[in-house]
Amino acid sequence: MKILILNGSARKKGNTRTALKQIEKGIDLNSNSVEFIDITDFKIAGCLGCDGCKRTGVCVIKDDAVGLVEKIVEADMVIFGSPVYWWGISSQTKALIDRIYMKNSTLPQLKKKIGVVAVGADELSGEQYKLIKGQFDCICEYLGWEFEVYKPISAGLIGDVEKQVGLMRELKEIGQKL
Repeated sequence: MKILILNGSARKKGNTRTALKQIEKGIDLNSNSVEFIDITDFKIAGCLGCDGCKRTGVCVIKDDAVGLVEKIVEADMVIFGSPVYWWGISSQTKALIDRIYMKNSTLPQLKKKIGVVAVGADELSGEQYKLIKGQFDCICEYLGWEFEVYKPISAGLIGDVEKQVGLMRELKEIGQKL
């Protein structure tokens, strides 16, 4: 299985990246290939909603999102990781998801598996985790994709994820099950 891990956090040593890297460590590389991408390293403009991609088959915006969306299309499983910002995913993550629209006509046939890791400072009972899961539930239902992994994490300070030994073990086990 070809697995794409997309880190939507700008913090290179942040909790979201730490969690995703721990999942990556658990993935069996004998039967899977993994690509880890920090999406904040790329220039991704917001979707213009112009439908140029529907007319020409190509997005009118010439930025890094075009290549990243191709990687999403090629992957069997995509794991999105994002810090929680204002009860939702980061703007970088959302911009990339919005740009997936350029492949809207082919996406439902792809039968992808999706994973989401959402890392915020609030307790796990916080509304933001429900909102993020709900958004991905809707995306997967619309596209006919399988929402396989959802892992909300409460970690407010940089380094909080790696201090939680049980969580680190659980994250690695998530990777092992893929």
